[in-house]
Amino acid sequence: MHKTERVEVAVKSRKADQACATVYYDGSCPLCSVEIGHYASCEGSDGLQFVDVSNPKVRLGEDLTRQEAMGRFHVRRADGKLVSGARGFTELWCALPKWRWLARIARLPGILPLLELAYRGFLPLRPMLSRIASWVGAKPVNQKDTL
Repeated sequence: MHKTERVEVAVKSRKADQACATVYYDGSCPLCSVEIGHYASCEGSDGLQFVDVSNPKVRLGEDLTRQEAMGRFHVRRADGKLVSGARGFTELWCALPKWRWLARIARLPGILPLLELAYRGFLPLRPMLSRIASWVGAKPVNQKDTL
């Protein structure tokens, strides 16, 4: 094996072994399912793991309950740190090349608290918006919890 071939193999092995961020989402929510489906189809999403927390068999980790995960957007960074809300979306956007511009804006001084405030304002509206999304054809990933 030539030296350049060994380097290529080593780089491929490191990429395969690298931890990826985990995106937790409510698969019983039509709105959430459409949004995550979009992110999962974006370039760079192969570096993310998408976990449907509406599936009771899914393991979330000691620091995240199913109830917490169903009620708020969470992302576990590659380093294991759990972030949620606007910070979680910022981590997701940072991983996707076409969304990095939004992550950069979110990280400007004072912007993240405003995004978090907007996210908290959205949360009570989510059930109604999810119903509207289902009326226009959005389908949940996990249909069992929606019946």
